[in-house]
Amino acid sequence: MSRSAVIITGAGFQDHDVVFTYYRLLEEGWHVDVATKNGAPVTGKYGIPLPMDKTARPLIGYEDLSVDQYDAVILTGGHEAPDRVRQDKNVLDFVAGMDKAGKVVAGLCHGPWIMVSAGVLKGRKACAYIGLRDDVINAGAHVVDSDVIVDGNIITCSYYGYMGAFMRSVFETVEKVSA
Repeated sequence: MSRSAVIITGAGFQDHDVVFTYYRLLEEGWHVDVATKNGAPVTGKYGIPLPMDKTARPLIGYEDLSVDQYDAVILTGGHEAPDRVRQDKNVLDFVAGMDKAGKVVAGLCHGPWIMVSAGVLKGRKACAYIGLRDDVINAGAHVVDSDVIVDGNIITCSYYGYMGAFMRSVFETVEKVSA
């Protein structure tokens, strides 16, 4: 069965997060969309442009996000992008809808800031990058010191250095929640 994911990001994204997750999803044969505000091109913290290359699909806008189109949403880090992204009601409604539908909501490094604003971490076990640990606790999550935490359909990763384990968790969890 073909799987589908969307990476949601914005200007100033953590280049490592988007590049690794995007190509890792493609490597597994997934359909991948990348969503930005109004589907506009953006540049990462270290200069990586989106779209990344001539083979990449066009970017989609936050207003085009639809729960029924995806098995997983990947919320990438870089403190700048998630802080901007979490101010968009379309994104927050989409992330909350993905959680309500039992689909995978995965946040990497500062990506869980979007999860905090969407209200999907209350009562969940999560890990957090040190810079947003207090926010995740204040959102009602039980924060555990770990590289990656999976709580049902919710996945958090504390730092981009653990992206391998994070992506393995995304693939495994999609299979579990879709069974």
